[in-house]
Amino acid sequence: MWRGVKFILGFIIGFHFYVYIKKVTRLKREDLRNIAIIAHVDHGKTTLVDEMLRQGGAFRENQVVENRVMDNNDIERERGITILAKNTSAFYNGVKINIVDTPGHADFGGEVERVLKMVNGVVLLVDAFEGPMPQTRFVLQKALELNHKVIIVVNKIDRPDARPEEVTDEVLELLLELDATEEQLDSPVVYCSGRTGTASIDPYEQGEDLKPLFEAILSHIDAPEGNADQPLQVLVSSVEYNDYVGRLAIGRIEHGVIKKGMDVVLVDYYDESLSQRAKINTIYQFAGLKRETVEEAAAGDIVCFSGLAEVNIGNTVCDPAAPEALPFVKISDPTVEMTFSVNNSPFAGKEGTYVTSRHIRDRLYGELKKDVSLRVEDTDSADSFRVLGRGEMHLSILIENMRREGFELQVSAPKVLFKDIDGVRHEPMERLVCDVPSDCVGSVIEKIGNRKGEMLQMHQVGERMRLEFLVPSRGLFGYSSEFLTDTKGEGIMSTILEGYAPYKGAIIKRNMGSLIAHENGEAVTYGLFNAQERGTMFITPGTPVYAGMIVGSSPKVEDIVVNVCKKKHVTNMRAAGSDEALRLVPPRIFSLEQCLEFIDDDELVEVTPKSLRLRKRILDHTLRLRAQYNKKNQD
Repeated sequence: MWRGVKFILGFIIGFHFYVYIKKVTRLKREDLRNIAIIAHVDHGKTTLVDEMLRQGGAFRENQVVENRVMDNNDIERERGITILAKNTSAFYNGVKINIVDTPGHADFGGEVERVLKMVNGVVLLVDAFEGPMPQTRFVLQKALELNHKVIIVVNKIDRPDARPEEVTDEVLELLLELDATEEQLDSPVVYCSGRTGTASIDPYEQGEDLKPLFEAILSHIDAPEGNADQPLQVLVSSVEYNDYVGRLAIGRIEHGVIKKGMDVVLVDYYDESLSQRAKINTIYQFAGLKRETVEEAAAGDIVCFSGLAEVNIGNTVCDPAAPEALPFVKISDPTVEMTFSVNNSPFAGKEGTYVTSRHIRDRLYGELKKDVSLRVEDTDSADSFRVLGRGEMHLSILIENMRREGFELQVSAPKVLFKDIDGVRHEPMERLVCDVPSDCVGSVIEKIGNRKGEMLQMHQVGERMRLEFLVPSRGLFGYSSEFLTDTKGEGIMSTILEGYAPYKGAIIKRNMGSLIAHENGEAVTYGLFNAQERGTMFITPGTPVYAGMIVGSSPKVEDIVVNVCKKKHVTNMRAAGSDEALRLVPPRIFSLEQCLEFIDDDELVEVTPKSLRLRKRILDHTLRLRAQYNKKNQD
């Protein structure tokens, strides 16, 4: 009898031990790899992904596919940059490779930070001529902090000025600077040409296809781990919206199995009060450029699912029996702010569909649900909102999207966000890297010096010079157009937030004034001909204007009021030469970014679906002069 009792006790203990071991064991999915492509802007990420998809069986042999197929947003295709991180997948030797294409511009670094939690390794892309740039350092540092394995890809080796071996050494030096582990320092190096779809492990052999890259991914990147028998845990890294199914959440399954129709609970790591029940309606997996509907998915898979109306980035979708939240990466703080307000110009409401403060407020707060880098705050005025972002381009893309959606609003000049550290006022500093022709070095150094910049280093790269500065973020406002002028259009500049430093002192934002319209009306040739002697015009004949609208720039520091609506008096007298056509200098037409760079603190940009107008904050000339006089007395 005692033997029987011992047998039963041993069986019970053994069974519980087996269940415990099975629960804590993380099983590897050898049929799956999750990677992110990270790089500096314009180093060829999206082009390489095109070829990976083509050679990974995502397209038919006779299928016509446009270039940069992952850049499916209108603004992305127009500007040639990636703004939003996107998911896709390819197959190689029976292994599914989930690929996340990430932005390269520093202003969209938040997109990179949040998606790195979905993957197990990164492909670091570096231009074979330019080498590591500011954003390369930023995205690589974030990947190393998460202990991701790295595959170094030196791209564009078919460039005539390529220097693959030197660039490889520069990347290894960067890894050392960022305190990479021995395993990360031993990362494999693949030499690619994304445009031709070839890869090689030899820097001077182009190869025939991307097989060496695929082999490196399978051999070096760890397979995702997770236990399908544990309760469900999915960390939401991205959120989209669909008109038919509502909000869509995208994330990697850490543990468990997600099934269509199953009950789940939504929890947040930083907000314990959040606990909402929901039901999974549909589940999708990424297959090339398509999303395939599936009934269930297991640990390690990257999935997209609907049914959670209130889901946000950073939430964890859990089994109701074990609601345990997963930690989410802390997104870097914003550095720039602007004020978005209701358009109150004389032309308000004529071109936009959504013009009220309620429309603008709902749109801005709705953007917070899919952009983790953005902050929106109400102000003392019901018609104005304080919007904080990672840079001028970050906020200008938001404005451009709103404009295309039919919104009408006005925005202020961008301002940097200061911090008080130990009672001392600090401001954000940018690491600026410029590649310029040798004969333009002096003008660039002079301009950056006037903007309180400090040179860190200067060295020759090929036939060009690379300059590296530490510059206050506010010192770079409005500099890009000057930079292109100083370098004859051949210069390349890029920046990344370096940190905060004590306030550097006053910086003159611009050394020119504005030409301001005197009255409401329509610009005519005669009025513009007389006004263009005062400066550079921004408008053409026939453009509607109003008093207080900025119609040009003046080389003088102070503003000048001009009458562009003035018509020539008609008389019955004729003079020699009076019948000759008036010759107008072609006006300077601003893009949205150029508008934001030009305006001063007392000016605004009026944004509508059809027009961009510059204006004074106070339109009435008398009231504007009175406000300037009062400000001088206060100073």
